[in-house]
Amino acid sequence: MRARTTTLTAALVLALTAGPLTAAQASTAPAAPASSSGRGAPVGTAPDAGALSAAIAGLPDQDATAALVRVGGTDGVWRGSAGVHDLDSAAAADPDARFRAGSTTKVVTAALVLRLAAQGRIDLGTPVQHYLPALLTRAFRPVTVRQLLNHTSGIPSGDGFGDSFEEQYAHRFDTLTPREVVASAVAKGPEFAPGNRQDYLNINYTILGLLVEKVTGRSYADEATRLVLRPAGMRDTYFPGDQPRIDGPHNHGYQAVRQADGTTRFVDVTDWNQADRWAAGDMISTTADLERLVRALFSGRVVPRPQLREMFTLPRHIEGAVYSAGLQRFEYGGRVYWLKSGARYGYSTMIAATRDLSRTLVYSVNSTDAKGEEMNPVAERIARAALK
Repeated sequence: MRARTTTLTAALVLALTAGPLTAAQASTAPAAPASSSGRGAPVGTAPDAGALSAAIAGLPDQDATAALVRVGGTDGVWRGSAGVHDLDSAAAADPDARFRAGSTTKVVTAALVLRLAAQGRIDLGTPVQHYLPALLTRAFRPVTVRQLLNHTSGIPSGDGFGDSFEEQYAHRFDTLTPREVVASAVAKGPEFAPGNRQDYLNINYTILGLLVEKVTGRSYADEATRLVLRPAGMRDTYFPGDQPRIDGPHNHGYQAVRQADGTTRFVDVTDWNQADRWAAGDMISTTADLERLVRALFSGRVVPRPQLREMFTLPRHIEGAVYSAGLQRFEYGGRVYWLKSGARYGYSTMIAATRDLSRTLVYSVNSTDAKGEEMNPVAERIARAALK
């Protein structure tokens, strides 16, 4: 069960086949005094309201049915939403809606592990085998907690309910437990020696969830809520477990499915049991809550600063490494951003920020091909408009 890594593609998609046009709802706030986004970075400018409005105009279309966007930071603020709540009613999208946040869950998991490290309950340099001695076979060399956090463990991906959308959709109400996922990964043997490469996989964070439960004696969801969500002020975020429904207001998600006659059918994928994603990707949140997470986390209000450095440190001596503990380093327009994307069927999400919080971005796009190989065109337009 390999997690798809989403990065900004090289070229901006300029032409889209749009459906019925709906006006983007947007609001702006005056920029605060411009600030530098880091060493060697240009002076910040206010978000480009025109470019951001244009990025989400024309929804729903073939690529997305809705988009919710929050741009913030000391450079200025912009809020916008577009699209529909669902295709049947065509009611306007709820800008405060909950959605499946996908792999942005890993930011919460990393923060949780680092908080436990600050409390002396986890040592990042200690092998996970010390805490969970029966988890891995003797085929695996010692894998440190830090190597799980930065995806250098060498543990291969676990199995899911198939690779195609059709296979997975058929099992959308079934439960695959995290321990079953880990067992399927362990049975394959190591992918490479720990610390030799970086391979972004959900399995690392699934194991971190098991580690949290072992050292605390409490459920992952309870500990993540107590030590991360509440300190960050995330009031509308929760972990659904094996429940397929999204509680509270939410916009529907769809997957575009090509039919035998060449037409495209949009399948409602809103209800889906994501229990196998767990500590790697099973969180439900809002754009406002994810913005609170970024601001609280980067300012040191969730993880103490000595441990917070792990989130801004790439593994040494690994060529091409871009992942730290829970985040990804991304340089664009002369600025360095630390970001995390996430994708579940029907929903694509990203959080990004400069380390000094001069610019932050959170979006949720109801992508019609959220697990596709390429970045969603609407999401790409938003990112290019917000991060320039």
